[in-house]
Amino acid sequence: MLVRNQEFNTLTKNETLEDFYNNLTIRLPEIPMPNLGLINDIGHFNVFNRSIVCTNMPSAFSRRDFYKISLIIGDGILHYSDKQIQINGRALLFTNPNVPYAWESTSPKPNGYFCLFTENFIHQRNESLRESLLWKINKSPVIHISESQEETLKDIFSKMIKEMDGDYIHKYDLLRNYVQLIAHEALKVLPKGNIFKLNNASARLTAQFIELLERQFPIGSTEHVLELKTANDFASRLLVHVNHLNHAVKEVTGKTTSEHIAKRITTEAVALLKHTEWNIAQIAYCLGFEYPANFNIFFKRQMGSTPKSFRN
Repeated sequence: MLVRNQEFNTLTKNETLEDFYNNLTIRLPEIPMPNLGLINDIGHFNVFNRSIVCTNMPSAFSRRDFYKISLIIGDGILHYSDKQIQINGRALLFTNPNVPYAWESTSPKPNGYFCLFTENFIHQRNESLRESLLWKINKSPVIHISESQEETLKDIFSKMIKEMDGDYIHKYDLLRNYVQLIAHEALKVLPKGNIFKLNNASARLTAQFIELLERQFPIGSTEHVLELKTANDFASRLLVHVNHLNHAVKEVTGKTTSEHIAKRITTEAVALLKHTEWNIAQIAYCLGFEYPANFNIFFKRQMGSTPKSFRN
């Protein structure tokens, strides 16, 4: 059910991952605050049982800086952009850092699961999660599922929780695979006619920009060089004025076009430094830097250390 949002779109706040855990530990001090110091490096992932950590209090209408996949068992209302989507019974709910939202539970007690993760977590090597689903989901943030699919997804989330409590050395690779399984379960039932469309022109242009940006990654060889590196490059490809592109991206995501580009290049730089033996000059060249010195300055500004120090 889709209705106009008349209340939650009046004020948009920003919620960081640290804010999420601070609020959680105030209510549930027995849940430890994780170490968030490595977010810029390997990313962050966690999974929770909604019946334990969620309340019936409506959440604030906010833009979170993390991705979240929720298995909703029960009833509630997603306040999303300028509309509302009502959930009755069971559904998968996908949210990302670009679109603000609020959740209002209308069930006596929240039930189900959710996992949250940062952009770096899904951008590890050989991952295509964002390409396969997370940006498409802007058009359909809610996917209604059957009773049998509910059981399948409950099993996946339960396995996630078990892995988080374990000490398997490659557990985060396994958790990424579980997230992929959830994505594929969603894709099986993603309707051809979208439940909800962001028909705002700025949102459409932003989605096109993000798709162009993501299409350039991952860098697969030292012969692969970024073609689009600046806001002007993207604006030219999208056939719009750069000021129009900047305004649209800032309006939808709260970040500038250049910030998105810099963050994505940094993420790939981290991956290449960690997972390849390419020298720094080769990495700099692939990422569009004519001189390694310019790459060093860029990387230090983003990460607080030089590429060489980071690799060591």
